[in-house]
Amino acid sequence: MKAFQWLKRKNVPGESYDHEQLEPVIRCSICNGEQVAGFRDRQSGRFTEIMLLRSEDDLRMFCEKYGITENIKRIY
Repeated sequence: MKAFQWLKRKNVPGESYDHEQLEPVIRCSICNGEQVAGFRDRQSGRFTEIMLLRSEDDLRMFCEKYGITENIKRIY
């Protein structure tokens, strides 16, 4: 069992972002349904990708990592 300890998920340390400057969003592809979590600049509208979402667990991990409690807006 010790041989597979590296497969366990590590605790993700909390990170922060500028709440006034950036808003958390999920960018969804209309063609293939791919979803990417990231932050959009409120002034310029520029999107910065953080992670690919393959499951609800990925979304939960993204929210926990950045301390997001509100609903995340989806953009297409």
